Amino acid sequence: MKIPTSSLLLAALCLGAALPGRAAEPAATLTLRADQPGPVINRNLYGQFAEHLGTCIYGGIWVGPESTIPNTRGIRNDVIAALKQLHVPVVRWPGGCFADEYHWKDGIGPREQRPAMINTHWGGVVENNGFGTHEFLDFCSLIGSEAYVCVNVGSGTVKEAMEWVEYMTSDANSPMANLRRANGRAEPWKVKFVAVGNESWGCGGNMRPEYYADEFRRYNTFIKDYPGNTLYRVAGGSNGEDYEWTEALMANAGKYMDGLSLHYYTLATGDWKTKGSATDFDETLWFATLQRTLHLNDLLVRHSAIMDKYDPKKRVGLVVDEWGTWYDPTPGSNPGFLQQQNTMRDAIVAGLNLHLFQNHADRVTMANIAQMINVLQAMILTDKEKIVLTPTYHVFEMFNVHQDATAVPVQLSSPDYVLGTEKIPAVSAAASRNQAGKVHLSLVNTNPNDAITVNCTLAGLTAKTVTGRVLTAPTMQAHNTFAAPETVKPQAFSGAKLDGANLTIALPAKSVVVLTLE
Repeated sequence: MKIPTSSLLLAALCLGAALPGRAAEPAATLTLRADQPGPVINRNLYGQFAEHLGTCIYGGIWVGPESTIPNTRGIRNDVIAALKQLHVPVVRWPGGCFADEYHWKDGIGPREQRPAMINTHWGGVVENNGFGTHEFLDFCSLIGSEAYVCVNVGSGTVKEAMEWVEYMTSDANSPMANLRRANGRAEPWKVKFVAVGNESWGCGGNMRPEYYADEFRRYNTFIKDYPGNTLYRVAGGSNGEDYEWTEALMANAGKYMDGLSLHYYTLATGDWKTKGSATDFDETLWFATLQRTLHLNDLLVRHSAIMDKYDPKKRVGLVVDEWGTWYDPTPGSNPGFLQQQNTMRDAIVAGLNLHLFQNHADRVTMANIAQMINVLQAMILTDKEKIVLTPTYHVFEMFNVHQDATAVPVQLSSPDYVLGTEKIPAVSAAASRNQAGKVHLSLVNTNPNDAITVNCTLAGLTAKTVTGRVLTAPTMQAHNTFAAPETVKPQAFSGAKLDGANLTIALPAKSVVVLTLE
């Protein structure tokens, strides 16, 4: 039987084999310090973001109870099943920019009586408010996730925010709790996280940091903790490198907040006007995307240093509640819907970002990728009854073994991935030990051309077996479509060999690998 060339290539990638004529693989050295445990990895680093934007909510999560698409109370069953596999810890909603024009009372009560509005930020489409507070919290319950609700500061009022929290979380004989009961929910919900506004430096009001700090203090005063529910309050933080914003917020409102947000998007070109194609790119743009992704490490270091000045005990968490790749919209789509495909490049970006968050777990307490479905760097793409899981989805599924595990420090010396005069580390790594004692090591190879041998020393760990999975593909541009939904998916990995305290890993080019040591 003749084996297709593409199958031979993929087999070589997955096994870490050198192709004929290739130079010897570069090597990295890694020490896994299981004798020096680090902090517990907050599961909320693997959080999601679902905004009323494009088809993230309508068509992505919500189809309505009358839909022929199988659903539970209007929420897609296939989406529920896929997200449960990710162990999604927390979902941020309703925005984003949409949050500061959203008035929650428009989204409660009989759906046929809810007033419509125009979504002025995202495509100018009619928002019928069919998916509101009850539907969102039902969705969180169905997938086993905590709720992270963003209140309207830009166009809302303190009273509106105060009443929304009462409506959701109070069990008192009070106007808002009784309104909730009248709308069919007797018991209050548990709502753990609340954001006070979104991007108040921009679409949330174009405020100065000192002004927003005062607004946060005012809103925070009236957003109450009701019996049985304690809120984790997140202040609206910086856009990328705006360190002055972080300084002003920590100086003027730091003692009132539990978390401070940070937003950072990876742009392949670095140009907001021309961000580049999600699927039509060369190695230059592959490299630039990964280089700009790794810039987030500098942001985390510098924002954390400012926070340390005012909060040396690290009580306030850094919450990266918008991150991911942002490309030009899919040709032919509504540009306001921010629809884009998701390739092997995005899988590498996801792995790098999750490693950064995990390696800063002493300060970073939550992260929310933008966005969950059909928008930007999505987990899932839908089209009517069809669904496809993206390469990014698979990275989140592979990495969920790190959730709530204890970080294991790694000491890594990586060769460089060089393109022209620029270079980045070729290998990224992170490790953890779960409650059952299993150690998981995740690795990313940013080099799209060369496999890399990783020589790993196990310190404080006696392992008898190593197993793993790998996510890779023959091309940088490989992606899943409705016609070919399994082009990029995890495979069993046999490129790791254990010899006493030494572990040798043949890490394929452009790959994400997760190993289990027992």
